[in-house]
Amino acid sequence: MSHSMPFADVLEAADQLSQDEQQELIAILNHRLAQAGRQRLAAEVQESRQEFAAGRCSPTTPQELIREIMK
Repeated sequence: MSHSMPFADVLEAADQLSQDEQQELIAILNHRLAQAGRQRLAAEVQESRQEFAAGRCSPTTPQELIREIMK
């Protein structure tokens, strides 16, 4: 997927689709965005677990977290 199209060309191509095809395209894009978000979240959770296991962070209470943010 290294081939890149200008955004305007993508919009122009989408305009050539039928309404049903446009709705299907929207559904596919929404699904892909949701999947990418889940993958990003899973990677962040894994990274956080590794940091915790390596001793680079420690558990904290919500009150301690708020105090740290408000500094």
